[in-house]
Amino acid sequence: MDGSDARATNAYWGRDGLERRILDALAAAGTNVDTLTIDDLAPADQFHSGGKSATERLARLARLGDGMRVLDVGGGLGGPARTLATRFGCRVTVLDLTESYVRAGLTLTARLGLADRVTHRIGDALALDVGGETFDVVWTQNSGMNIPDKERLYAGFARVLRPGGLLALQEPMAGPVQPVLFPVMWARDAGASFLRAPDEMRKVIEAAGFQVRAWDDVTAEVIGPSTGAASPAHSIQRIVMGDAVDAIARSGQKNREEGRIVMIQAVLERREIPAWARAPRTSG
Repeated sequence: MDGSDARATNAYWGRDGLERRILDALAAAGTNVDTLTIDDLAPADQFHSGGKSATERLARLARLGDGMRVLDVGGGLGGPARTLATRFGCRVTVLDLTESYVRAGLTLTARLGLADRVTHRIGDALALDVGGETFDVVWTQNSGMNIPDKERLYAGFARVLRPGGLLALQEPMAGPVQPVLFPVMWARDAGASFLRAPDEMRKVIEAAGFQVRAWDDVTAEVIGPSTGAASPAHSIQRIVMGDAVDAIARSGQKNREEGRIVMIQAVLERREIPAWARAPRTSG
């Protein structure tokens, strides 16, 4: 197959009227939605373990700074991208396969007056059709769990980075105790979840042309509803998953406590692109 299954992805993650649902939930929690800031939005637009604090930790780990061109792959509603733009001075392109997230992200970015620094595109992490553009940083937080072809994924990241560019990632990985208990945030069962152990993931990423700068196990500090934390009504996990988030939190807590899932933050430098990764792959 040439890319990800867009229909399945949109069926699982997509929600109609998401921007309105986010604003209504924030208003019900006492937020003035007419004067929104990225801090106000954070519970409802950072759809990954650790929320905005995890985004900021990874950005500091990568030493992001003014003017860096960032491609946020699987960037969802754009919460991390807006954080990178306002806190770290980056110019960010968000690529996501879920159409309703891209629509909501565009609206939220415009509402915060950040459309000149953050752009949103519908796009596939495996195809990475960015019109030949290259970036200083590929950024990805909790976006590869449904993708079995890790080799192709990371080869694509290398392809769109300038020489010496950085890959900054946060990713759930398979812990020393298996199997994973379901449901998890990204999958109801094992048929849609493709985690690998950290050592294996590191080898895959290095083989795609990267050299590790930092590789941190942040399981103990990066928490959220998917690891057992509470999920208030205005959290994006509750807004998207509804009451299903309760079962996800229960299994998530066990997965974390029993070592079935670990969370890694890493920064890697693109050293060179292997010959087999210099052009997008296609297959029948």
